[in-house]
Amino acid sequence: MYSLGYDIGSSSVKGAVINLESGATVASDFFPREEMTISAPHPGWAEQDPEYWWQCVQQVTRALLKSGRIAPGEIGSIGISYQMHGLVIVDSNGKALRPSIIWCDSRAVEIGEKAFRSIGEQYCLTHLLNSPGNFTASKLRWVKENEPEVYSRIAHVLLPGDFIALRLTNEATTTVTGLSEGIFWNFSEQGIDRRLLETYGVDAGLLSRVVPAMGIQGNLTSDAAALLGLREGIPVSYRAGDQPNNAFSLNVLNPGEVAATAGTSGVVYGVSDKTTSDPKSRVNLFAHVNHTMDRSRLGILLCINGTGILFSWLRRLLGGSLSYEELNKLAGQVAVGSEGVTILPFGNGSERMLENRTPGASIAGLDLVRHSNRHVVRAAQEGIAFAFQWGMGIMRSMGMSTDVIRAGHANLFLSPIFRQTLATISGARIELYDTDGAAGAARGAAVGSGAYASVEDAFRALKKITTIEPKNEDRAGTEGAYQRWVTALEKALQ
Repeated sequence: MYSLGYDIGSSSVKGAVINLESGATVASDFFPREEMTISAPHPGWAEQDPEYWWQCVQQVTRALLKSGRIAPGEIGSIGISYQMHGLVIVDSNGKALRPSIIWCDSRAVEIGEKAFRSIGEQYCLTHLLNSPGNFTASKLRWVKENEPEVYSRIAHVLLPGDFIALRLTNEATTTVTGLSEGIFWNFSEQGIDRRLLETYGVDAGLLSRVVPAMGIQGNLTSDAAALLGLREGIPVSYRAGDQPNNAFSLNVLNPGEVAATAGTSGVVYGVSDKTTSDPKSRVNLFAHVNHTMDRSRLGILLCINGTGILFSWLRRLLGGSLSYEELNKLAGQVAVGSEGVTILPFGNGSERMLENRTPGASIAGLDLVRHSNRHVVRAAQEGIAFAFQWGMGIMRSMGMSTDVIRAGHANLFLSPIFRQTLATISGARIELYDTDGAAGAARGAAVGSGAYASVEDAFRALKKITTIEPKNEDRAGTEGAYQRWVTALEKALQ
């Protein structure tokens, strides 16, 4: 038997099928082949059509069955990973009422900051564990304020993964993990936060029924099965935002363990059993996939919006003909420190770790005679690694150890420059594993359906590819470049 996992990203929808006996991934695919379009009707906005995600799910599923030579009846469970913090609103027929306001959209920043003050900063940090900020609840309030006719027709408020689950099962449901990432969950009272809803004027009835993150959430309908080429009745048994799921994929489940990813955005995610919050709410705490009422498991999440998107922008700027691997080779031709070129990667909306400020991306120290595209490519990767280090300083101040970081062998962690820079400047040992979010969702679904008796069984086949240790010989040059980067950031924030 097999388990199927989806990863609903903002760049593509990925899918993976794992063999339950061997634990190996037997098929993986993604759609579309080029990066998914993000619409920006106004500065700071970012929207996607949720129905297009569903179309991509259909394309990916049929491709997986074909490439893996898998019969529809052999799929025993379905799991979903998804881009966090997005807002999808649907009517009573399950139809999306407007494009999804996705994670990197910053239109609701002011709304969230106003709520932070009116609800009370201390209350937010001790009950919600975060400022309402630019999260799903604040985006919903934006719709209420600016699109009242649309708001009046809402039957269900969903996160992106909830929407895909709705299409699969025809049931509007969510999870405690999802409610916490949307800043709807009160950790002190273990329920929906009524004070937030009252402040935003939101009816609690719009929020969906809560199901377990790992457990039976619904079953595949006949209509969905026909579109996907699967059999009716397959349990949907796992759902998590992409960062909790990335941590789960790397078997990061216990206090002190840390996972990282560097796709469109960059994230460091550490697990804690304490409800300590950052006084400035620059990092966020959410319920982890294994959080329960009697055993607290919280994910401390550092998010940097401007990471991989900078590298993809740079690739397009250079003509788009060079692959990422070729760009990595170019960067390797330049010494540590990029000969004085410094790049700030913050050009993708407001940055939470910078207290919701938007300094933008910038290049400093450029010499038009000495420097070439090689220097800029290396400086971009170093600048992203330095953003990780700066943010991890906040996590360390909260008592989180970052001595060992686990990551999938993907995206920027494929770059020798990026991962070595990060290891050297942070002093962390980086462990890379052969897994991804879609495979993690498939494993989670197998646990949730009971196909695996325990999480330990699900990860027996997880393979470590390589380990990157800090380089002592590069330390002085890397630290000097980092200090230039910090100086540039301080100037940008003035």
